[in-house]
Amino acid sequence: MQIREAAADDWPRIWPFWHRIVAAGETYTWDPDTSEEAARVLWMSPAKRVYVVEDDTGAVVASAYVTANYGGPAAHIANAGFMVDPDQSGRGFGRALAEHILAAARSDGFDAMVFNAVVETNPAVKLWLSLGFTILGTVPDAYEHPRYGRVGLHVMHRAL
Repeated sequence: MQIREAAADDWPRIWPFWHRIVAAGETYTWDPDTSEEAARVLWMSPAKRVYVVEDDTGAVVASAYVTANYGGPAAHIANAGFMVDPDQSGRGFGRALAEHILAAARSDGFDAMVFNAVVETNPAVKLWLSLGFTILGTVPDAYEHPRYGRVGLHVMHRAL
């Protein structure tokens, strides 16, 4: 496995799993009908440092970004987004990418990371807790989950 900064030409390899994950409507608050053009702007924005994970065959199997969560006097708090190709889950790519992003954020001068809206039924909650994140609070019934109905959105935090 190799983790590296993404290049613009990685987008066509990210888009298929990005689209699949967002269209499923289970883990991201983005519109499930987000167009490819809009998705690229959301994920590959110049304000974000984007990374990809390549497996041993060179296939892109995961991606993440890190960016400032706030501006001005609060710009030292990071935010990140993570996606692992659902066909590749359970192989350690998500954990390795999360550890890499946490180190990159710290190296970039961020003091902490916050996730603003983690769907409480997202299996990644277990990963974030194991990596030292805490749940600061939960907005009840904030997310219309396609299988579970209305579920909460966690706000999670970790010092770097």
